[in-house]
Amino acid sequence: MLDIKLLRESPDIVKKGIAAKKSDPKLVDEFMKLDGEWRKLISSLDEKRAGQKKLTHSVHSGQGAEGKIDEAKENKEEIKEAEEKLGELEKKRDAIWRQIPNLPSDDTPHGTSEKDNRVLRKNGEPRKFDFKPKDHVELGEALGIIDIASAAKVSGTRFSYLKGDAALLEFALVQYALEFLTNPEITESVARGIDHGLSAKPFIPIVPPVMIRPEVFEKMARLEPKEDRYYIPSDDLYLIGSAEHTLGPLHMDEMIPEERLPIRYVGFSTAFRREAGSYGKDTRGILRVHQFDKVEMESFSLPEHSRLEQDFFVSLQENLLWSLELPYQVVLICTADMGGPNLRQIDIETWIPSQGRYRETHSADYIGDYQSRRLNTRVKRSSPTGEGKTEFVHMNDATVFAVGRMLIAIMENYQTADGKIEVPKVLQKYLGKKIIG
Repeated sequence: MLDIKLLRESPDIVKKGIAAKKSDPKLVDEFMKLDGEWRKLISSLDEKRAGQKKLTHSVHSGQGAEGKIDEAKENKEEIKEAEEKLGELEKKRDAIWRQIPNLPSDDTPHGTSEKDNRVLRKNGEPRKFDFKPKDHVELGEALGIIDIASAAKVSGTRFSYLKGDAALLEFALVQYALEFLTNPEITESVARGIDHGLSAKPFIPIVPPVMIRPEVFEKMARLEPKEDRYYIPSDDLYLIGSAEHTLGPLHMDEMIPEERLPIRYVGFSTAFRREAGSYGKDTRGILRVHQFDKVEMESFSLPEHSRLEQDFFVSLQENLLWSLELPYQVVLICTADMGGPNLRQIDIETWIPSQGRYRETHSADYIGDYQSRRLNTRVKRSSPTGEGKTEFVHMNDATVFAVGRMLIAIMENYQTADGKIEVPKVLQKYLGKKIIG
């Protein structure tokens, strides 16, 4: 959530920022009203508590105790009532506070829809086929490596079986990603290309839980929209929609020593999304499904390094796509299209031949201290200029591979005239073959 000092001192700036993200500025007015009442009650309570100390002292010392006992009892009851009211007021205020999204960065384009997103750069030219290319469903079903019909019988729509070489290709992508991000030579090379002062620390691989408590999901500011989440009432748990949902809370309520930062994780998990509100969109194939596997990056860094950390994440994403020789474009997401907790969002879209356009395959979210403030994840500074000072860490998350979408991109871009699929060079060692089919 936002710094309360910012809300109190610059409410108009906050209103303008959240309005650009299609959030109601009245939330700020409601917060300010409740916060004003809360502060007034705090002041009144402090006076009553100070008065109680004096009354108690008078009673115990015997000095002017006459009549003070009843007054002390009455004041004590008033304090109890005020404390109960304060708790209720604070609960209401904090509920509104948590609804206020993060403010967009200064360079985030202002817009009203995804049409206002800004393409920053492109890499690679879309392939020109000398035959009519097939989509991934035609290719997969003909090769017997994608089975949607059987999955529909077993689980319903928007599920699939990945079989044979498609399953092997998934784990090739996962293994390649893990080797890439845990290699210190690679992370150093990419970090130096961003800034010579940026840490080159490699990533720690993690297999995180795929279930999360509602209150922790809410602290991550990723619970909404609830209708897109799978909920298990018997256990009061949600299924995660991405590995970062349980990677982010890993250091909840912790004080991290400065010398440990940055901490970088790469997590692999299955993700679950109901895709509520998307009916009729991308229903064919495995582009938009209820269950898919992802490899995700998450980092905790010092505030002064966090923007560079996002650049580092994007550069890693680009290096991976470049090594797979897939055409892509890097897009700076506008205010109306970005996530609520995001301070700055960059997506990468990969060329999908069957659709004749770029589709989102990666996202890189610069969160700042919005999540860490909710999670109470702090850093204790040890540097000479800030020794002993504590502040909230900054957080970034980003896609490494959303496996289903990457399978689509590889299958369609690498297809041959006879319906086979060439295996990208960097993945051939994992599959032990150069062609599928």
